[in-house]
Amino acid sequence: MEQPKLTRRGFLAGTAATGAVAALAMSGCSSPSSSSSAGSASSTAASTIYAAPAYTSTNVNPIGNSSALMLAATWHVFEGLYDLDLHDYTTHAALADGDPVKVSDTEYEVTLRAGAKYSDGTDVVAADVVNAFEQNMANDTYGAFLSFIDGVAAKDDKTVTFTLKYPFETLLKGRLAVVKVFPASLTENDLKTMPIGSGPWKYESVDGNEGGHIIFKPNENYNGQYPATCEEMDWNVLVDNTSRTTALTDGSVQVIESVPAANADQVVGAGATVDDVPGFALAFLMFNTKKAPFNDKRVRQAFFYAIDMDKLIANQLAGHAAPATSFLPESYANYHRASTVFTYDTNKAKSLLAEAGAEGLSVELLTNTNWVYDLAPQIKEDLEAAGVSVTIKDFTNDWASLAPSASELPYDVMLTPGDPSCFGNDPDLLMTWWYGDNVWTEGRSCWKGTEGWTQLQDLMQQAREEADATKQQEIWNQCFDLIADEAPIYPLFHKEVSTGYYAEKLEDFAPISTTGLVFLGTTPLQ
Repeated sequence: MEQPKLTRRGFLAGTAATGAVAALAMSGCSSPSSSSSAGSASSTAASTIYAAPAYTSTNVNPIGNSSALMLAATWHVFEGLYDLDLHDYTTHAALADGDPVKVSDTEYEVTLRAGAKYSDGTDVVAADVVNAFEQNMANDTYGAFLSFIDGVAAKDDKTVTFTLKYPFETLLKGRLAVVKVFPASLTENDLKTMPIGSGPWKYESVDGNEGGHIIFKPNENYNGQYPATCEEMDWNVLVDNTSRTTALTDGSVQVIESVPAANADQVVGAGATVDDVPGFALAFLMFNTKKAPFNDKRVRQAFFYAIDMDKLIANQLAGHAAPATSFLPESYANYHRASTVFTYDTNKAKSLLAEAGAEGLSVELLTNTNWVYDLAPQIKEDLEAAGVSVTIKDFTNDWASLAPSASELPYDVMLTPGDPSCFGNDPDLLMTWWYGDNVWTEGRSCWKGTEGWTQLQDLMQQAREEADATKQQEIWNQCFDLIADEAPIYPLFHKEVSTGYYAEKLEDFAPISTTGLVFLGTTPLQ
């Protein structure tokens, strides 16, 4: 996927601020207490990168980490054998010294980078890599991403051998990047409180709660290609939109994640840049397919036809999203327009409901209380225009109630966001997240075991083993068509990711298209 170009709003930001407003906005870009005038950016490096992430988490453990906040922190503290450049999803050697060496179709060897050390000065050895993979393979979150691996072994201190269950050549390096390596000697308590890695940064202190700070210091023993560029990083965790916006406009931080659409002009007016980068981030509807009539795909399809996506995007996202025309966004290299594309058509929605015998349907719309909550009123209005009575019910992240062990799922339809592209952007990984043999299909949508689910698993497996890229894409296209037709979990739209920052105060910084902030190679300027 090519890195998206700057938006018009981002381009205008450099000329938007003048006079005292610009001077005020720039005053905190080297440190919260310093001051400078607009347009006087120096090439002299400053001592600290100040940022405000938009998500909270207390889970610092690198094993299976799926937290938007802590996964981003993990990118800076830990390395995989291979790491992804989240700007364009290219894969580069990190702890590995070059590409995997192919021994056979199902066996590869990876040599570790010479001199690689953890932040405590100890050497990275093959046994650490084996341990990290085995723990992640056993993890509920990452295990599905690594199911192609049959075994991992240390050939010697600097060589790791991977034995695969089947050929996986086209996706191998990117998928190995999912696992971050840490000393095998770390205890469970170490992993949960202050784990160490071989990346350019190390944790100094970690408070991922609202208003808390994650402080990073350089790893003096790092010998890779992205060494720390300053003395410290300070991430101030600000979920509240107003607090995060204020932190940028008053100069307390140089970068904020997730600029609220309503505050974008304020940010630009203060002299900062706002970039809206198209990507995979989405809001989706998920159906309890164990419960009639949601076990009928015609009912599920009717919901998508009933919703005016263009109006929803214009009113709630200031136009910074695109209606889904496939499981993947159009900006992705593997995009294929699905055979079923949901356009706004109230009459078609009514017709499908009638065909399914679901006229006069009443539902509870379980709605996550994060940014998608503001979408719910219009969705309710549109569905009721199609003859579906809707009651909105708040969902407060009680995911345990939607687990496979739950005797009766407490919902009909759910509205919630998601973005597994923080792990990678290959279609198999993204489809595996929501449609694989996991909690999403077993306990949340309950789609596992249906004819459609079984057919999708067969197609996905064919694509995994296919070495020819053209044939692999053809199989994935069949997957996208099937997912759109069945729609047990399906996107309403793909949302742009909005990042606010002072471009002249950060050298080599660029926003990414998924949740998180990346400062690898970024230098703060005076």
